[in-house]
Amino acid sequence: MNGCQILCYKVAVMRLRLDIEYDGTDFCGWQRQENGPTVQAAIEAALSEMIGVPIGIRGAGRTDAGVHALGQVAHFDSDTDIPLRGLRLGINGALPASISIRRVTRVDEHFDARRSAISKLYRYQIWNGESRAPMFDRFTWQMRRQLDVVTMRNAAQVFIGRHDFSAFRAADCERPTAVRTLRRLDVLRQGNLVIFEVEADAFLKNMVRILCGTLVEVGCGKFSPSEVERILLSRNRSQAGQTAPACGLSLVHVNY
Repeated sequence: MNGCQILCYKVAVMRLRLDIEYDGTDFCGWQRQENGPTVQAAIEAALSEMIGVPIGIRGAGRTDAGVHALGQVAHFDSDTDIPLRGLRLGINGALPASISIRRVTRVDEHFDARRSAISKLYRYQIWNGESRAPMFDRFTWQMRRQLDVVTMRNAAQVFIGRHDFSAFRAADCERPTAVRTLRRLDVLRQGNLVIFEVEADAFLKNMVRILCGTLVEVGCGKFSPSEVERILLSRNRSQAGQTAPACGLSLVHVNY
């Protein structure tokens, strides 16, 4: 080579974390599927177009159809040389208005959006007023009957700790075990808003919505607080209350 030395440079693959907010009303959930639009598919399409190669992302949790997120987390690997700020702006420019990438950060190669998670915090909201609130319609369960929040809060304490939550999961839930550790379940009222904040190490399919639906029935007087413990110990889904509508639920934060 006439004394010339050819140097080959290889761009290092890096792992990138996405912090994501979305209004899930018009999506069939987070996870990519064939029967309709999903949040994951929309982000993957935007990333692939911008970077120029197919990109797959892995999310911290699978939110159901109609469920929202303030703090969903996902990760992907790429050798792109696009600056992180430019990547965020570019992705957001290609996404629908209902999805926003709030942050793009470089993380350690061992970080996994799902497996590295220690706990997740969900919030469920009910508009508990005599008249409907159109501005809250997409993000709350609207209920006219006044709820007894104090009784609901007392009943919620039964769920704190490590339990078998079989009575509070969907019939088609595929998780091998229903044992979960619930760190907190707060119930509070802010004017006409009744808010549930639920944190656990992991959740079963529809678990938060069934917990909230059951506590609503406590607040309406259908169940007493003492019956809630019986329902938990029964491990029988038919004993628990209704599954609260998806529109009131948001994934707020993932702890790592």
